[in-house]
Amino acid sequence: MRCPICRHEVTWAGNPFRPFCSERCKLIDLDHWLSERYRVPAAAENTENGPLAGENGPDDKRGSG
Repeated sequence: MRCPICRHEVTWAGNPFRPFCSERCKLIDLDHWLSERYRVPAAAENTENGPLAGENGPDDKRGSG
């Protein structure tokens, strides 16, 4: 297996930093998460049929009337 940061070969057995090769690479990865370089995609809004249910669509009873 290769380290996701530096791409060096990683020994799995006995490595406290796995899947990284070293503490340095582990901390670099943590910094990427904390500085929001990595992002988990949000669910896309359904634009085909208009607003989603409960968002002032035609069936929403909170509107005027």
